[in-house]
Amino acid sequence: MMLSISDLLSPVLLAYVAIAGAYLLVLPLATFLYLKQRWYTAGSIERLLLYFLVFLFFPGLLLLSPFLNFRPEERQLES
Repeated sequence: MMLSISDLLSPVLLAYVAIAGAYLLVLPLATFLYLKQRWYTAGSIERLLLYFLVFLFFPGLLLLSPFLNFRPEERQLES
């Protein structure tokens, strides 16, 4: 029994969509959350790892950046 091209195309297409989704959405979101959590307390080696992750997932970070806001929260001053 021979497999047609359409039988082979669907698993390959599904694999490409899964890999692209992980590279452009899931892993950059995890990088964003890790950056938010560890930015001010990271040591020198960990900061180097953070810079590498930003370099590696830069396209996905660009896609997510308009929707995420990680600015510091406003301080409440007591007077």
